[in-house]
Amino acid sequence: MKKRKLWKILGTAAAVVLSLALLQELLMPKYIYDITEGAMIREYYGEEKDHDVVFIGDCEVYENFSPEVLWQEYGINSYIRGSAQQLIWQSYYLLEDTLRYETPDVVVFNVLALQYDRPQSEAYNRMTLEGMRWSGSKAKSILASMTEGESFLEYVFPLLRYHSRWSELTVKDVQGMFRREQVTHNGYYMRVDVRPAENVPEGRILADYSFGDNAWTYMDKIADLCREKGIRLLLVKAPSLYPYWYPQWEEQVEEYARRRELPYLNFLELTEETGLDFSSDTYDAGLHLNLSGAEKITRYLGEYLREDMGLADRRGEEGLTEQWQEKTAAYERDRDAQYEKYGMTPQTP
Repeated sequence: MKKRKLWKILGTAAAVVLSLALLQELLMPKYIYDITEGAMIREYYGEEKDHDVVFIGDCEVYENFSPEVLWQEYGINSYIRGSAQQLIWQSYYLLEDTLRYETPDVVVFNVLALQYDRPQSEAYNRMTLEGMRWSGSKAKSILASMTEGESFLEYVFPLLRYHSRWSELTVKDVQGMFRREQVTHNGYYMRVDVRPAENVPEGRILADYSFGDNAWTYMDKIADLCREKGIRLLLVKAPSLYPYWYPQWEEQVEEYARRRELPYLNFLELTEETGLDFSSDTYDAGLHLNLSGAEKITRYLGEYLREDMGLADRRGEEGLTEQWQEKTAAYERDRDAQYEKYGMTPQTP
């Protein structure tokens, strides 16, 4: 009798835990239908982990570089671990997390995140952190990112944070519990529409142009971790016209790159070399590039990775080539569907 009672208690406990887990999964935002940026970090874990290049950073990587181009034209296998307003300590812990699964030859980091020295927003935090698998890296990233009033326990048990979403639930929330559609192409978020950059505002005058100590600490941690693992670190500044990139910021990054002997590409200064045209290569007036613009600067990056960093062409590898055939088909379907949606004709390189 005692044994049967014990099994009954254990069965009841298991049923309660399972019910709470399903309830939590139901109530958590699925992102893929509305704020797609919140679905990006999670997608990495379903990938084969054999990338030559891994990008880390904010929207200036996931909207401005195309892994498809790196593969099709240079045979470079890459992935973008990007998320909206990804803070530099989040990039560091995402790099730690990535190195649990693979060790790429090159890590590309976009330097815009240096502008933030302190936590900024719970909403943006969650779009990065909730998609991470649990590990020490995720726990440390949460602790480093929490704003005033946030609770670590609510990241451990998101049900505590989202229990009030009952009134917002739709059929899509139920569907999203069991099937999640891809929103990116190896981390790249595609947009083909065009909104020219016009009347771009100048940057406002700042009281202090120096990047903060906390930001520099994590920049050092990224550089040190890459060196420790034998990974080459490439710093980039994407060619976004806004937020404004101050000359004083550029000087600090250039000095850091010299001191740490790191390569640095500022694509704002390479518009002629890349052929970038802000009347046709952006979909939101210069904040981010559209497909045409992303493919242009990615070709420049591909040449650099091949010629200056010596990355090999892997298009002869059978298994990898088969993977990319499927990825290319999905990329082209998304591209063509968007061209049809906006009444556009495909552009040629």
